[in-house]
Order: sequence, then C-alpha cells, then structure tokens
Amino acid sequence: MPTYPAEETDPYCLSAADAARLLAGAPWRRFASIGDSLAAGIGDPSPGYADLGWTDRLAAVLHKVHPDLAYLNAAKIGATTVRTLELQVGPLLEFTPDLVHISCGANDIWRPAPDFFRIAHTMRQIFELAAGTGAQLTTFTLGRAFVVPGYPEWHKRVRAVNDITRALATEYDAVLADMWDHPVNSRPGLLSADRVHFSTSGQAVMAAELVKGLAARMHVTA
Repeated sequence: MPTYPAEETDPYCLSAADAARLLAGAPWRRFASIGDSLAAGIGDPSPGYADLGWTDRLAAVLHKVHPDLAYLNAAKIGATTVRTLELQVGPLLEFTPDLVHISCGANDIWRPAPDFFRIAHTMRQIFELAAGTGAQLTTFTLGRAFVVPGYPEWHKRVRAVNDITRALATEYDAVLADMWDHPVNSRPGLLSADRVHFSTSGQAVMAAELVKGLAARMHVTA
C-alpha cells in the first residue's frame, strides 16, 4: 500500500493555490460548521501535513477569496444529534451564515440500541433550520475506516446513518462529500490514536473533497 509522506504529493489533496483557484468567485462570506467532532475537524497530526482540521482548511481557502470572511466553528466533540439541535443551532442562526456544514449522528450510534427513527427526525430538524437561513449546506458521510470494537454490526450502523445523511443532502440540496468508499479509507496511518478520527492527512483529503464539491456547485448554479 503506498503512503504519501507529504501533502504536496498526495493525489487526493489540493494545494492552497489550486483550492483558491477552484473557489475563485465563490459567494460565501459567512461559513459555519455545526455537529460533532467530524464537523469540528478533530484529528492527530500527520507527518508531512499541515496540522489543520478540514474546517480550518476550508476557512483558509475562503479567506483567500474573501479576506473579510466570518467563520464560526460551533461543533463539539461528543455532540449527539439532540445536543447539536439544542445547543448549536441557536448560535448558528444568530451568526446568519451563507455556508453551513452539518455533521452529526456518529455519537448516537455508540448507544447499545440506536433509535434511527429519532436520529433521522432530529437531523431533519437541524437541516431544515439551517436551510432556512438561505445558506448553502454541506455534509459528510462517515468513512468505513471508522470501526468501534465490540459492535459486530458497526458498519451496518454506519451505513444506516450514512443513508440518512445522503437522503437529507438530496432533500436540502447540500453538497455531499461521500467518504464511505473513498480510497483514503485504506491508507495506513489514516486514523488518529483514538482509532476514530481521521488524522490530518485525512482532514486534508476531506477539505479537498468539499472544495471540489463546492466548486462543482458553483458551476451548476452559475
């Protein structure tokens, strides 16, 4: 399995210049992220990669386009869908964003018997309220490298949450970075020491996927 010792040689990453070129003319000046640690951009450092989560990376690209960019990362480690709705949506609405990322649901499936109906219902409330701002929405699916020992059916749980996320992305016209089958899942050293979060090599790839997705959306709506 090949490894990529530096961000500059990673085929799944974008240089800062290329990312800025792709988003040249982007209309978004108020970027916010809500949800759990995936939305927060948490991950251990990877040798050869900038020590930045995907949210800070995307904000840096948008800042090159709009030096007056306003940026809110309200996401919290351990946040469930309910806690995201209760504690993060209010500050999000006050921020009046024009670009909103939503990632949640992963912490709900750690429970012995996840209630997928409730997860879907709460996530829809979050997406509905965020969409009500008029902002462009973005989201991720969970990668298959994320495995929790002790749950033989773990990937079944992840696929269920990913199905909810994909359906909501379609319903609310969100840009979706589908990480479930992305080749980066097979990369050695992808996961942080906690074996849950992508290290910064994965964070760089997630940022690149969102930049490409947003750039494609710009061309469709132009």
